[in-house]
Amino acid sequence: MRRAFLAITGLAAGTTALVVLKGGPGAGPATAQELPAAQAPVVPGGSPAPGGAAATPSAAAPSVSATPGASAKPSAKPSADRKPASRSSTRTSTSTPAAPRTTTKAPKPTTRTVTGSSVSYKYGSLQVRITLSGSRIVDATATGMPLGGQSGQRSDDVQARYSGSSGEVVAKQSANLSTVSGATYTSTAYKQSLQSALDKA
Repeated sequence: MRRAFLAITGLAAGTTALVVLKGGPGAGPATAQELPAAQAPVVPGGSPAPGGAAATPSAAAPSVSATPGASAKPSAKPSADRKPASRSSTRTSTSTPAAPRTTTKAPKPTTRTVTGSSVSYKYGSLQVRITLSGSRIVDATATGMPLGGQSGQRSDDVQARYSGSSGEVVAKQSANLSTVSGATYTSTAYKQSLQSALDKA
C-alpha cells in the first residue's frame, strides 16, 4: 500500500516537473538522473519496472541551440520570386493644343460699273461705261454711238481701239488715249465721257 502511494506521488511530481522543464527558458530534455529516485515507472499491479530503471519521458523537448551572441541574420539577397513593384509611369501631356489656323484670304474686290456723262459730237452722242474691280479698270465700252455708214465705221474703229478687256483703256488705266486716225471727233467724245466716268469712280 505504501509502495502504491509512493508510485502515484512520484508520477504526479514527474509530470509536474516535465511541464515546468518544457515551459521554462533554456530547458533541455530531462534525464533519468535529474528525476528523484521515487519516480520509477510503475507497471500495472503496483510493482516497479524490471531493473529499477528510471522512466525516460517519451516526448523530449526540442533542442534549442543556445550559442551566445548568435542572432538570425536576414538574407542579403532578395528572393528570386520577389519582383520589384512596377511603377506605373503615366505621363500627362502638358503640351497645349495648337490653335486652329485661320487663313485670312484677302476679300475679293467688288466689281462695279460706272457710266460717264453723255457727250455730243459731230456725228451723234456717246457714253462710256467702265467696269472696275477695286480701283482697277477691267473693261470699257461705249454706248449710243451711231451705227452704219461712215459714222458707224468710225464708231467701230474707236470701239476696237479703246473698248474691251484688252483695249487701250484697260492697258493705260486712264483717259490719256491716242487718237484714232480718221475718227478725231469720235475719239475726242470717247475720251471726254471716259474722264467723266473716272471722276465718278
